[in-house]
Amino acid sequence: MQEGKLRIALAQVNPTVGDIAANCDLVATQAALAHKAGAQILVFPEMVLTGYPVEDLALRQSFRNASRIAISELAKRVASSGFGDLVMVVGYLDQLDGAPDRLGQPTGAPQNAIAVIHNGEIKARYIKHHLPNYGVFDEFRNFVPGEKSVVVRVNGVDVGLAICEDIWQNRGPVAQLAERKVGLVIVPNGSPYERNKDDVRLSLVQERARGFNAALAYVNMVGAQDDLVFDGDSIVVDAAGEVLMRTKQFEDQLAIHDMTLPLLTSNPDVIITEHNVKIEGTMHGGIAQRKDDLAEIWEALKSGLRDYVRKNGFKSVVLGLSGGIDSALVASIAVDALGAENVHAVALPSKYSSEHSISDAEDLARRTGLNFRIVPIAPMVNEFVSNLSLTGLAEENVQARVRGTTLMGISNQEGHLVLATGNKSELAVGYSTLYGDAVGGFAPIKDIYKTQVWQLAKWRNELAIYLDQIPPIPESSITKEPSAELRPDQKDTDSLPDYLLLDQLLVRYVDGDEGAASLIAGGFNHDLVNRVITLVDRAEYKRRQYPPGTKISSRAFGKDRRLPVTSRWREQ
Repeated sequence: MQEGKLRIALAQVNPTVGDIAANCDLVATQAALAHKAGAQILVFPEMVLTGYPVEDLALRQSFRNASRIAISELAKRVASSGFGDLVMVVGYLDQLDGAPDRLGQPTGAPQNAIAVIHNGEIKARYIKHHLPNYGVFDEFRNFVPGEKSVVVRVNGVDVGLAICEDIWQNRGPVAQLAERKVGLVIVPNGSPYERNKDDVRLSLVQERARGFNAALAYVNMVGAQDDLVFDGDSIVVDAAGEVLMRTKQFEDQLAIHDMTLPLLTSNPDVIITEHNVKIEGTMHGGIAQRKDDLAEIWEALKSGLRDYVRKNGFKSVVLGLSGGIDSALVASIAVDALGAENVHAVALPSKYSSEHSISDAEDLARRTGLNFRIVPIAPMVNEFVSNLSLTGLAEENVQARVRGTTLMGISNQEGHLVLATGNKSELAVGYSTLYGDAVGGFAPIKDIYKTQVWQLAKWRNELAIYLDQIPPIPESSITKEPSAELRPDQKDTDSLPDYLLLDQLLVRYVDGDEGAASLIAGGFNHDLVNRVITLVDRAEYKRRQYPPGTKISSRAFGKDRRLPVTSRWREQ
């Protein structure tokens, strides 16, 4: 079998949904860099021109038109810049022209597409076949599927195309490309981060390469969109599944690798360049070291917050800093993501606040260098309570709501985005106050259980020590017993089971969707199970009103887990 060289570039980039002009600039910049490096083919992530996911923007004719115009103009732009000989694979939004409007089909028949560009022209188009309709994905709502496989010949190498979910399913493109005997399969992706998903991806890519008997290049985007984070982790493997190149996680990167591939193996749909062209020198994209579990999570939380702030036009954030572990962790994430100068923390002591609450908050401010102020809320609370004659829980909630109103007032006055500091355990059981501690524009640790909060705090401090830096989180914030401090000597355990036990149960009920019978059979106390799942089920209305936050699990609150607010179903 005749073999030849192909220099492939994978553009692991961070597009912004809806900013088609800026995304085109991003693509053009990468094209210039890839061309300078002698790349022969350059591959971008799924729907890079529009950003991903576009959700119901796909249903707007104006948006589809803008995407289609942009892909054509981009082809001409790259050619006029002197890079026309570079073959580019670019994701964009297209539509199925002439498709009749019918019930059950997305309006305007949008399509998730990639264009193969060369010398100022679109030489081939491929439409995503498999439209995921699970978890955070609603692609069946937003797109119509393609039906045909596409093979293009580049530098004598027959290259098959697929998009993300296409390789997760055995039928369709996977079967078609295996039959067509290609030399290389290219897969653009918009694959969101979840814990341990990088291992699953690698295994899948290796399995598909062996099934195709062809090398496979998998390129994923980075950055964040709303509650989703994209971790990159682009991969190139040979036909036996051996890893040839793997990019860094959570970082923009143009990765270039020289591949030895079989030539003229298939009957291509489009011939772009027939003959194999000699490559000067040798380029190896390298195999980046994987991050450990907590480092991955930290990078995901940092990326999620950074991009939500930046892409929504904010420059700074504000949060209530109580001296407790949750707000300390959120503040530390914010400092790492945005810089200390862009983080504003406010201590909001009431008459029930302990001395160490203020001192721990002040200590964190000194350690990190963030902006810090103290705004006592007791006078404001007293006015509410005395005028409304509130007692008990109503009085406690006034404190939380005054804090929320104060933070929103500062936000309005100074232009900061308010961060909610609640964790997944609290969200699960409804241990929060609507329009109080639940207030905010973004919730960085919304998908982090309480036990994970402690793990991350310890990890971040250990990292600081390793780097010969000051640990950002005071030890007291980590070790002291959690308390909302809304009444004298209050502790979280007054209202909730111990977090270690609670989280074990929540992981199985929320993330695993296990029922009461299964949980009890698994060793959990009957009364505890009924108590916890009742709290979870009744708190759905609170979760619906909570800000968006970074998803790191396979079952985050929001799109992953959709339950009715009004429901009389109760687990027995």
